[in-house]
Amino acid sequence: MPMKSTASLSTKLVRIGAGLLIVALTSIGLTLWVTWQLEGGAAAVNEAGRMRMQTWRLTSAVQAGLPAPEVAALVAQFDQSLGLLRAGDPSRPLFVPWDDEVEREFANVESLWQVQRGLWLRDGPLDAQQSMRAAEAFVAGIDRFVQSIENHLSGFTAILNLFQFLMMALAIAAAVVMLYTGYLYVINPLGHLRAGLRQLETGDFAVRVNVDTHDEFGQVAAGFNRMAATLQSLYEGLESKVQAKTQRIEAQRARLEALYEVSAFLAGANTIEELSRGFSQRVRQVVKADAVAVRWSDEANQRYLMLASDCFPQDMVDEERSLLAGACACGALKSDARTRVIPIHTHDDAPMRHCARAGYQSLVSVPVRLQHRLIGEIDLFFRSEVSLNVDEIGLLDALASHLASSLEGLRAAALEREAAVGEERALIARELHDSIAQSLAFLKIQVQLLRTAVQKQQPQQVDATLDELDVGLRESINDVRELLVHFRTRTNTDDIEAALQETLQKFQHQTGLPTRLQVEGDGLPLPADVQVQVLHVLQEALSNVRKHAGASHVSLDVVKGAQWRFTVRDNGSGFDPHHTHGASHVGMKIMRERAQRIGAEVDVVSSAGQGTAVTLTLPPYPVTASPVATLGLNLNETATTP
Repeated sequence: MPMKSTASLSTKLVRIGAGLLIVALTSIGLTLWVTWQLEGGAAAVNEAGRMRMQTWRLTSAVQAGLPAPEVAALVAQFDQSLGLLRAGDPSRPLFVPWDDEVEREFANVESLWQVQRGLWLRDGPLDAQQSMRAAEAFVAGIDRFVQSIENHLSGFTAILNLFQFLMMALAIAAAVVMLYTGYLYVINPLGHLRAGLRQLETGDFAVRVNVDTHDEFGQVAAGFNRMAATLQSLYEGLESKVQAKTQRIEAQRARLEALYEVSAFLAGANTIEELSRGFSQRVRQVVKADAVAVRWSDEANQRYLMLASDCFPQDMVDEERSLLAGACACGALKSDARTRVIPIHTHDDAPMRHCARAGYQSLVSVPVRLQHRLIGEIDLFFRSEVSLNVDEIGLLDALASHLASSLEGLRAAALEREAAVGEERALIARELHDSIAQSLAFLKIQVQLLRTAVQKQQPQQVDATLDELDVGLRESINDVRELLVHFRTRTNTDDIEAALQETLQKFQHQTGLPTRLQVEGDGLPLPADVQVQVLHVLQEALSNVRKHAGASHVSLDVVKGAQWRFTVRDNGSGFDPHHTHGASHVGMKIMRERAQRIGAEVDVVSSAGQGTAVTLTLPPYPVTASPVATLGLNLNETATTP
């Protein structure tokens, strides 16, 4: 098994680069050193060649018989050249590449010079042939010395050529190493990763990349393997997760649909019997129970009354129609009870022996609360063992809450109807007291006057009284008819104009007076209960016109807007609003009382002989003081006109 490298990619590249750099620097240093040696040796060869020239110059000077000082100067120059070769000059550079042969030949040159130096410096003429032989011998020594240096430098030249070849080989090797290193540590891992990615793109999530190193590419490969493993696990579990999520969403949808269906039914139920029976049937279907019983508790939670049941055995219904609290698992709820599953035991002494005999094995008790007050329970019976999850418990609690709200709504509606009946009776009593009762009281006085006139035998007084009685009876009949017309008035929740038109037509038919309705402006529709009060005020104003105005024409002007305004005008006799008494005063009081119920104001403008204008001005958002006004109107619609 190959060893995994633990070095990072950057470390590997640094190591390779450092090795190549060291080799290159070493090679360059050696090349510079050899070049230095060659340069210094070449300068020494040049200096030795100059010594040959100096030798011939010295020979010529001696043969020419130059003065001794000049000859001595040439000798000194020759000494200087020998000293330079011996010591060298690093600044030029100039130095002799010493070895044994070079050392021997240089020593030979020095010894020859020591012999000839005396020859050149002695007094007296020198034989030309002798000087030539001495010069030739000395030049031959110098040539051998130069030859030994050149032999030595030829070795350095070979070394330099070798270094150049090695440098070329090193450059090629470095390129090969870099290419191989790039392939081994970069291109090859990238190729494996790319191949893995291509397989991954095709959906092969089982693909893995071999991790041979711990460098950066090794870490990337390990990360790729982890990613592929994660994708594989996600893909393998995706279908099951989607299926589970779909089932959960479907279950939630079914619960919401059931809750909506039951809520819609409860909202449309009109009686407690219909509501409880329909609720029990729907709850049993929703939870797939074998039987359902809906029980209601008294105020003290001492007895539970069975409101309705579904698929519950009739003998158990008859026996448990009224159940004492604590006598059974049903009806044994505490104030802090929650929805729970109760196992049903099969032995005869158990409190649930009737349920066991009927074949039920599990009971689900759902408390019914209204504003944290326990008002009943829903009992669900199953012929098998059941368990409830959090969502199912939440659904049952929501259904129980809707049942409690609906039952409370029916109870409140019954109370409202009862209050509406009471209020309508009081309204009828006020209407009778303010109109017919006063007329009857007037007729009673006239009857007493008639009896007195008969007793006193006053024929004229009897006729006058009979006329008054006849007028009073006609007024009473008209009041009764008008009162019934008021009670039969219907409104339109969208627009009051039709009801106003109908009211004027009835007034015109009753009195024979021409009427006119004018409506202008735009405004929000008035609530139905507000329309009722408006119509009653206008009908009372028209009644006053019929009774007291003696008008020949009546008009009703309606202005729609943020504040509705209704004005009843007549061209009758008019009156002084500040000195009104009798029946007209009663009519004004009735109108103002009705207007106050919706926060409106009644304004009367009248003067003797100029007619009367009664204006009803509504507030921006009119509402009735009593929520049962509309119910009272519905009850009034059952009256009939004689």
